[in-house]
Amino acid sequence: MSQDAIVMLKADHKEVRALFREFQKSSTTDARKGKLVEQIIEQLTVHTYIENEVMYPRVRELLPDLEDDVLESYEEHHVADVLVMELAGMSPEDERFEAKTTVLIENVTHHIEEEEQDWFPKVREGLSRTQLRDIGAELAEAKERAPRRPEQPSALKKTVDAVIS
Repeated sequence: MSQDAIVMLKADHKEVRALFREFQKSSTTDARKGKLVEQIIEQLTVHTYIENEVMYPRVRELLPDLEDDVLESYEEHHVADVLVMELAGMSPEDERFEAKTTVLIENVTHHIEEEEQDWFPKVREGLSRTQLRDIGAELAEAKERAPRRPEQPSALKKTVDAVIS
């Protein structure tokens, strides 16, 4: 049986938060921090892709009252996309590497908290278990084909205009 979409997304959030904590606690070498940021970039690239390509469009279709929430989430993803693209081109020795990673962590943490505390409960209330499992199956399929690096084709979110039309 496929997994509930919200359960899947929360599991991704948990993995990303663990990487964030490890980065923040790390007093290790630049090389280790560089590896952690590479993992963060991959996790966020996959996660934002599946939300942008599956979760947000399906919720917009099924729960039109959540339109403003979805549009805000697209914009929060856009900010994360910009930071991820910039980080992908940096090395741990760059003087702004740690600061940029910290800003990314702060922004994504805010986004995760908003989704989990506000948006996910609304989605769970508005959709049936079957709908959430169906979306979960779509998320799992999208995860298989998702880009792993921000410079790969289709990695960055569609513009909101393209999504609306």
